[in-house]
Amino acid sequence: MTQEDGQLDSLVRKRIRALRVAQGWSLEELAGRANLSQSSLSRIENGQRRLALDQLVTLARALDTTLDQLVENAADDVVISPMIDGKHGAMRWPVKADPGMTVMRQRMTSPPPENPARMRAHPGREWLVVLSGTAVLVLGGRRIRIETNQAAEFPTMMPHAIGAEGGPCEILGIFDRDARRGHQRDAGAEDSEADCSGATGPCT
Repeated sequence: MTQEDGQLDSLVRKRIRALRVAQGWSLEELAGRANLSQSSLSRIENGQRRLALDQLVTLARALDTTLDQLVENAADDVVISPMIDGKHGAMRWPVKADPGMTVMRQRMTSPPPENPARMRAHPGREWLVVLSGTAVLVLGGRRIRIETNQAAEFPTMMPHAIGAEGGPCEILGIFDRDARRGHQRDAGAEDSEADCSGATGPCT
């Protein structure tokens, strides 16, 4: 076993114990959920028993996690640089643990659109927190003020729009895969409208 393998082995054992303690379970309770004897689980946590793949799969399931997360290498990159979208005043970060999730920070200066035709509706869910200023979320027929440090979560099948109130605001949003795709399509449509608005001839 290499030094790196030994470090990962030790890390996995610590994770098993930490997840068990976080659930408030005794050795006996987790052993029962994982169909192991209490002594076997104790030896696994203490490094006195070899880690077997079938036992790790069972323990991961019992601990409500995945095998990949249980054996994830701590040497993986921790710091993630943002993708900058200067045109829309946004920064985006992918979530490595869930490729379908995206985190986005955006600065807004304009109020939400008054025209219902400009409100978005698409599959998915969004969660956002206001980092500074005051944001206004128009959700269906409701107009909701969100102050600094307040958060909102809503289904994006409800027609919605968001903007600033009384000055610039910054928001941090988390989008699932469907919501992210919906915003990408909306951004593309807005770009097309902006290109057409400056054209002298008909837009095709």
